[in-house]
Amino acid sequence: MKRHFDRPFFFIVLTLVVFGFIIFFSASLGLLTRPGASFEATALKQLVFGLLFGGVALFVFSNLNYRHLRKYSFYFFIAALFLTLLVFVPGIGFEHGGARRWISVGSFTFEPSELLRLSFVIYFAAWLSMVKDKVKDFKFGLLPFFILSGISGAVLLLQPDTDSFFTLFFAGLAMFLVAGGRFKDMLILGFVGVLGGGALLLFRPYLKERLLAFINLSNVDYYGAGYQVYQSLIAIGSGGLTGRGFGQSVQKFGYLPEPIGDSIFAVAGEEFGFIGASLLILLFLFFALRGLRIASRAQDTFGGLTALGIVILIISQSFLNIASMLAVFPLSGTPLVFVSQGGTALLIALAEAGILLNISRYQKV
Repeated sequence: MKRHFDRPFFFIVLTLVVFGFIIFFSASLGLLTRPGASFEATALKQLVFGLLFGGVALFVFSNLNYRHLRKYSFYFFIAALFLTLLVFVPGIGFEHGGARRWISVGSFTFEPSELLRLSFVIYFAAWLSMVKDKVKDFKFGLLPFFILSGISGAVLLLQPDTDSFFTLFFAGLAMFLVAGGRFKDMLILGFVGVLGGGALLLFRPYLKERLLAFINLSNVDYYGAGYQVYQSLIAIGSGGLTGRGFGQSVQKFGYLPEPIGDSIFAVAGEEFGFIGASLLILLFLFFALRGLRIASRAQDTFGGLTALGIVILIISQSFLNIASMLAVFPLSGTPLVFVSQGGTALLIALAEAGILLNISRYQKV
């Protein structure tokens, strides 16, 4: 029976979006000192494309029965995969910072990898809910996981977008485990993950540099591989308990790389202090707990696995970003969900929140 959506979860999402835009707006002021950057255009794009269109996506998906997604999940995945491959087409794909992750049509840019991760979760949830107890068989469980994550990973790693692949893999791993994956299969996945990680370190020198900078943080070159983390720690440390105040960050003016991107948590820590940064972390923690509650009370397996996958996608990415800015994890280039620049990311995140809200409408009593 259809009920009202989970109001506490909606309030958490709304608070994250509002607080996130306040942080983003302040961080965007740092663009005023950078040649060629436009504060007005950046803020407007985030407001219109992210918040306005994202708000529409939240409303639509919170009212559209999530079971329809299962019916068209395969076509959704193929379409998202095709769009992601378009980034490699000359004249369509757009390159920035050494990565080719965007589709550009005039002044419009779109990051299809966000859509690919969501479509992977939905299709994998549909597959697992269809095979049910057969998930323990290699050809129905582990093999499809390898194929789906392998295809998605190949496209993402070619861009390169290592962080998106990691979050996709973690989400799929959690879904596979909850669906009934065997302990032996988990060991195989862990072994393959270690081999894959080692290969990436071997063939991606910048990943090796980040890992070494993390391990030897006290002896790292603060003007080389450790520059971003060093500047982030200065920003967060100078915020103290209550922060410098809204708009008063110093580090965003030419010191922090990507102050509106993956360094935005450092800006939040500097301006809002330990209290504000802790509040932001708590909001993500509440998002995770409430989202997992929705997953556990879903009316069917597909709804539960879809909710679980979406929660893992958002939380793993968010905590990966925060941990790297606090130097408790190697530097990651992944943005902070609901906060960092990126209309596509905010649009898809709000669509994912809408799906969770819709699943909560049909939860068990």
